[in-house]
Amino acid sequence: MDIGKKIRDKAQTAEGAVKKTVGKATGNERLEAEGRREQSKGHAKQAGSKIKEAGQKIKHVFER
Repeated sequence: MDIGKKIRDKAQTAEGAVKKTVGKATGNERLEAEGRREQSKGHAKQAGSKIKEAGQKIKHVFER
């Protein structure tokens, strides 16, 4: 898996967490919701990458 993609996905998750926290601390519901959305997208992309990697490992095992 491309390390750059992994870094971008983790960064999106972290950015979302920061926005969510700042929104919550300042009472800005829009920013908090945006942060939750970004954090969720980052988590989903990370999960998709893990599933793809697992599929490639399984494929590799059966090719032997």
